[in-house]
Amino acid sequence: MEARTTSAASVSANPDKVTSYGWKALAGSTLGYAMDGFDLLILGFMLSAISAELHLGPGQAGSLVTWTLIGAVAGGLIFGALSDYYGRVRVLTWTIVLFAVFTGLCAFAQGYWDLLVYRTIAGIGLGGEFGIGMALAAEAWPAKHRGRVSSYVALGWQAGVLAAAIATPLLLPHIGWRGMFIVGVIPALVAWFVRSRLHEPEVFVRSAQKKGNSRAFKLLVKDAKTTKVSIGIAILCSVQNFGYYGIMIWMPSYLAKQMGFNLTKSAVWTSVTIIGMAIGIWVFGQLADRIGRKPSFLLFQAGAVIMVLVYSRLTDPITMLWCGALMGVFVNGMLGGYGALMSEAYPTEARGTAQNTLFNIGRAVGGFGPVVVGGLAAAYSFHTAIALLAAIYVIDMIATIFLIPELKGVELE
Repeated sequence: MEARTTSAASVSANPDKVTSYGWKALAGSTLGYAMDGFDLLILGFMLSAISAELHLGPGQAGSLVTWTLIGAVAGGLIFGALSDYYGRVRVLTWTIVLFAVFTGLCAFAQGYWDLLVYRTIAGIGLGGEFGIGMALAAEAWPAKHRGRVSSYVALGWQAGVLAAAIATPLLLPHIGWRGMFIVGVIPALVAWFVRSRLHEPEVFVRSAQKKGNSRAFKLLVKDAKTTKVSIGIAILCSVQNFGYYGIMIWMPSYLAKQMGFNLTKSAVWTSVTIIGMAIGIWVFGQLADRIGRKPSFLLFQAGAVIMVLVYSRLTDPITMLWCGALMGVFVNGMLGGYGALMSEAYPTEARGTAQNTLFNIGRAVGGFGPVVVGGLAAAYSFHTAIALLAAIYVIDMIATIFLIPELKGVELE
């Protein structure tokens, strides 16, 4: 209790100052989200090796990704609501334990069905990471810097994906896909260690939600204005995930089969693209705190339309390399803004629920991204499939203009 009192006093004395607790909350949230990115990308890189050993068809291999995302959606809905009831830090710790246990079990899978079960349950653990971590960081940082801290948490995903892109080509030939699943447990253990040293944010403690919260889901649609915002955010999150998974899941395979890239070269492309995405996320956070959330979203959405169309016309591998980074700036830079937007749009008693429900609706839609892109690529070409993705960012712009309010600088309810 003394630590909470000290934190509250320091914030009230200087409301724009980031406290030591704020930095710890950021570290715990970022590490958790890094775990998400690391896990999903190593799975993408390992699908060929897993398929060869377990004799999986293309549909079965792809379903491992899809069911991981389905599990994440279920976990997001469950753990988001629980975080509004029991607390951010406590529930995040539960998600870590669930993820770590079932990711480790993946290393011992004997066939398709048991691996599918392990991946789905591990996905349930993953599902709570984004929304609860974003709520925790937003509640621990001052309003002046909320766009920035939202982008910093989002950078955790890119750090995890980049680590996977670097580690997989180095380790997979030596320890195999089973060993890689064991490696995938390590980020979870680190995140658990950090979170064990955190207490609940002041705004959550003051809201006294531990007494019970049965209204969280209802607060997402409590009136016409709030329902409109919820629909708008769900659209934005759906476009974000659909575009991201549609491109990132298939690109390594495309580069290997059509461009002759080996695993190392595919990892180089992925790494460069991820660096571009990370730059975009950081820039978005800076802009969101300066010019506002809505103008920043529209700027990046327009950039995504242009860059996706440009990228779809490229055939030279070197050009695809640097242009992929530039496309990543706009396509994934918007990830830096969702946490702040949702934190500001909903009260504390529903903040975790809102973050995880709306983002995981987007994740559920995004789970069809690889299926749609793969189907279009088979029927036409991969370049045509990528070009058609540009249309979803036009939908994104329309939703932002008509459904999303400007909430820059508002104090959390």
